[in-house]
Amino acid sequence: MNEDSKTRLNPFRAAPNLLTLLRICLMPFLVAAILDGHYKLSFGLFVAAGLTDALDGALARLLKQRTMLGQYLDPVADKLLLSTMFLVLTHQDLIPMRVTVLVFGRDVGILLVSAILYAAVGRRDFSASIFGKANTVAQVGAVAAVLLHQLTPDSWVAEFRTIALGATMVLTVVSGLHYAWIASRRVGAPAANGHET
Repeated sequence: MNEDSKTRLNPFRAAPNLLTLLRICLMPFLVAAILDGHYKLSFGLFVAAGLTDALDGALARLLKQRTMLGQYLDPVADKLLLSTMFLVLTHQDLIPMRVTVLVFGRDVGILLVSAILYAAVGRRDFSASIFGKANTVAQVGAVAAVLLHQLTPDSWVAEFRTIALGATMVLTVVSGLHYAWIASRRVGAPAANGHET
């Protein structure tokens, strides 16, 4: 029996990608809950989406199944979730416009640079830097804090929200500049397969 047959016969093999797809499917319900002012539900859905993100990576490692689809789908799901949250929460006047503009400006810039590098030199090795990962953590914390702030007036939540949004702004700029610096050094380097997260 070849490896393809084993993969088709083992339903657990598909579990990481199914969790990623579940995270994408949760987004319309999350958006609807926020727009309807159901912040307790939206906070719960956002936590559930975060858990699927942690679980799909853990299952992929446990099952030793890191498919090409999963390598591209997981970061796309993360970006889609966070970008959607920033847009919706800005629409609800819960996140300052300047924060969302910075977040989107950085992501669009990275996509453009990545496309240019791929078109020019076939470069596809766009792994996230430590600053990019820290920025993602800050964004997740900011969204969670903003939603939680709608549920409780506790001062620590308000402080956490302020810190998380500030960290998001700083790390968005730093990670964007760092990525641009790395991209400039990669021009002319040998092409490699990978993905930007």
